[in-house]
Amino acid sequence: MAREFHRADRVADAMRRELAQLIQREVRDPRLGMINVNDVEVSRDLATAKVFVTLVGEDDRARINTSMEVLNKAAGFLRSQLARSIQMRTIPRLQFRYDETSVRGQQLSALIDEAVKADREHHTDDDKSSGEDLDDSKED
Repeated sequence: MAREFHRADRVADAMRRELAQLIQREVRDPRLGMINVNDVEVSRDLATAKVFVTLVGEDDRARINTSMEVLNKAAGFLRSQLARSIQMRTIPRLQFRYDETSVRGQQLSALIDEAVKADREHHTDDDKSSGEDLDDSKED
């Protein structure tokens, strides 16, 4: 049982590398921007593969949905191209999914950066007002 799991991991890793190149070189649809293949999850029976992707610099939901449709329509073509480069009896069926995790991570990172900046400004203001109070006390 453990051997099958390791094989699925190896297949997923090989598919991720190959798909990243294939999408860039072979899918020539003007509606498709820059695609990052973040992860591939292959089922234990190697029948299906979920391909998690992000679109570089794209946050418009309509364009993301269009890109996902383009990728899912190209799935059969990409699967046949994978069969040429990966030596397996059968190649898993591809299901493209938009990967929200990296987008959420970027949003959280931006929020954290914003909070740290606000905190520093707040403490800088405190330091300035404390310094002014000290200056006032020297004059007395």
